[in-house]
Amino acid sequence: MKLLVVLSALVALCASHAIPTIPGDNSHYVEGESRYIWMPDGEGKPVLVDLHEPVDEALLQTRNGANNAYWLFTRNNQNNAQVIVHNNVNTIWGSNYQGSRPLKVIVHGWNNNGNTAMNPLITSAFLAVQDCNVIVVDWRALANSNYNTAAAGVPSVGQHLGNFLTWLINTAGGNWNQVHLVGFSLGAHVVGNAGRQTGNRPARITGLDPAGPLWGGNSNALNANAGQYVEAIHTDGHLLGIFNPVGNADFYPNGGKNPQPGCWVSTCSHGRATELFASSVRTNHFVGRRCGNVWEAELSSCNGATFNMGNGIVTKRGSGLYGLLTRNAWPF
Repeated sequence: MKLLVVLSALVALCASHAIPTIPGDNSHYVEGESRYIWMPDGEGKPVLVDLHEPVDEALLQTRNGANNAYWLFTRNNQNNAQVIVHNNVNTIWGSNYQGSRPLKVIVHGWNNNGNTAMNPLITSAFLAVQDCNVIVVDWRALANSNYNTAAAGVPSVGQHLGNFLTWLINTAGGNWNQVHLVGFSLGAHVVGNAGRQTGNRPARITGLDPAGPLWGGNSNALNANAGQYVEAIHTDGHLLGIFNPVGNADFYPNGGKNPQPGCWVSTCSHGRATELFASSVRTNHFVGRRCGNVWEAELSSCNGATFNMGNGIVTKRGSGLYGLLTRNAWPF
């Protein structure tokens, strides 16, 4: 009899939702309300994230932006990184960095690192079309902590990146009008902070599906004040990405949300922004049409003026919301 009473109490407790329900997927996720969400790990496999998990303050003290690693790639070393260490001038002089070249900077997201597929994909695209310096920022020391801790450390990662770029250009040459920062997910907010740290000097900043959870209304999020021109490509809005406009120009391929064409796993749509951007750098074939509002963008019913999405043109300038349709496989 006592066992029956205990079992009945447990059933009642579960029915009252005292124990949070863990979802099987993200279909019922509501930003700002849901506790759990599935996010991709470094290999794209879904990982359950608890958005109520406490920030590890002790870890933030040791794994902040001071641990950023800066990997240089050029046409002379397309596959082998040369590490430039902040405040160590010998690491610049011993590298292939040339201040006369345009500078591209790529920043990964949560649970990723400098070797994650998006980095060589975008690096090779830049180097295929332009003789430039490409710096991949590896911030894995913090990015591979729990999501809430990594998100809390984004401002520090971005500020250290901004200070590094200022030192690099002041020491070895460069032109802010030839600097293009590209960040994916949490990395999009990193480059936003980096741009603001430099006094908004980068010519162009591109946010690839800027991370959504914990970033709505966050003053540290990517915004149009981070650089001379800020562009965002939204592919998983309302879930892993922010849906509302954050830049001078915001693009919403295929409605800007899940599922993107060819995506059968919910976490696929988030990473699609990196693939679309890499393809756009190589061929610049994505043509958006201006939307009257964000609802038109979500419905892909925009028919205004044309403006190309993505590409690596550092002098690119524009404003507004744009919708377009893509195919389901590379080059999309």
